Amino acid sequence: LRVQAMAAQGGFALITGDPGLGKSKTLQKIAHRLEQVPDLTVRVMQRPQSSVGDFYRELGELYQVGLSPANRYGGFKALRERWKSHCQSTLLRPVLLIDEAQQVSGDCLTELRLLQSHHFDSQSLLFTVLCGDRRLPERFRTAELLPLGSRIGLRLVLLPLSPEQLQAYLS
Repeated sequence: LRVQAMAAQGGFALITGDPGLGKSKTLQKIAHRLEQVPDLTVRVMQRPQSSVGDFYRELGELYQVGLSPANRYGGFKALRERWKSHCQSTLLRPVLLIDEAQQVSGDCLTELRLLQSHHFDSQSLLFTVLCGDRRLPERFRTAELLPLGSRIGLRLVLLPLSPEQLQAYLS
């Protein structure tokens, strides 16, 4: 429910946990739930480890915006215009889901933060869910990514079940 509410306001959400705890499955469930919302655009980044140029190319492809690798500023403006148009027509923010987000470069994460920020950070043009292992929250404590880390509105940390919880679940 909170994830659907964030699709209306935009911003960043974070899902973290150790390998094998169900982060990707959780992201799949979120994707499925959000795809049921009429007029909501949900996209999944396939190659999180991309360079900035490839990152822009993939965003352009995902949101059907023709981008030129030689004109990153033009791509920046075109993506923002596409997202602003979506926000105005649906009152919802487009959604970007990124699994294995610990692989996204700091430069790409900074670009993403700047791309979705509007009106001096008072509005967000996109709702991004970052999903990754325990290295990801640590990265948001670095000077380079602290501005993004401070904008994460929803955090889900997946933890292993205790033996008692596991026993109760199996019973």
